[in-house]
Amino acid sequence: MGRRATQATVDSVEGVHGRAELLRDADRRAAWMLLVDGVPQSHVDLDDPGYLDFEYVRRLGHVIDTAAPAAQPLRVLHLGAGALTLARYVAATRPGSPQLAVEVDAALVELVRLRLPVRRVRVRVRIGDARAVLERLRPGSYDVVIADVFAGGRTPAHLTTVEFATAVRRVLSDAGIFAANVADGAPLAHTRAQVATARAVFPEVALIADAGVLRGRRFGNLVLVASAQPLPADRLTRLAAADPMPGRVLHGEGLIRFAAGAKPKTDENASPSPVPPADAFAR
Repeated sequence: MGRRATQATVDSVEGVHGRAELLRDADRRAAWMLLVDGVPQSHVDLDDPGYLDFEYVRRLGHVIDTAAPAAQPLRVLHLGAGALTLARYVAATRPGSPQLAVEVDAALVELVRLRLPVRRVRVRVRIGDARAVLERLRPGSYDVVIADVFAGGRTPAHLTTVEFATAVRRVLSDAGIFAANVADGAPLAHTRAQVATARAVFPEVALIADAGVLRGRRFGNLVLVASAQPLPADRLTRLAAADPMPGRVLHGEGLIRFAAGAKPKTDENASPSPVPPADAFAR
């Protein structure tokens, strides 16, 4: 969650959710980190779009890697654009993939366009609220939907509900996969509720995170994965275990035990994800 030392800010802009700034990566010549009000949002290497620095983004990359045979183009919807890290990754690993990125912050989008230009990537960027745009898209129009939306370090409440998950399932193809970045800490009540919410809509659900986060030892990112079809849980398990910070995959009975007693969230009772502790994004 933003571990890497960086050099001085090179550009910044006031956006919808605070000040967006770009910092050079001190260790990689063409790499940058995007922060909003000091909270790391994206890391991108312009020379190597296949490089994913943040652990949770690498795990989202695993979901994309296992969604179809290698190099096969996918229709991908990104809810939350950031620096378009995963859009660049999809273009590098699955050339020809048509993609749509939805971002509420027009100033941030313009900053990224000017300072971190996207090359050879079939991606359209639409300015708007993630759910509002999602609900206007055609049914069955995407193979993968990635949700990574934060405002002030928290996922907005209307993107954590059964109604939101239902809208996601509507735009997915029959074998489509949904993956979401969930930020949480002990006692992981928000994550358990998100698992229950996804299970209310999708028959197949999994959760990926490192053991420290799953055991509530620290605040961190978990990746929620859902589909109407069987998930490649075994392959995801192998990929997560091989990460620099090894991850675990909860699926099946293990996930049911993890979320036992949690209730799905609806538009009537949802709240944003927890406020991250002050040291969660230390760099």
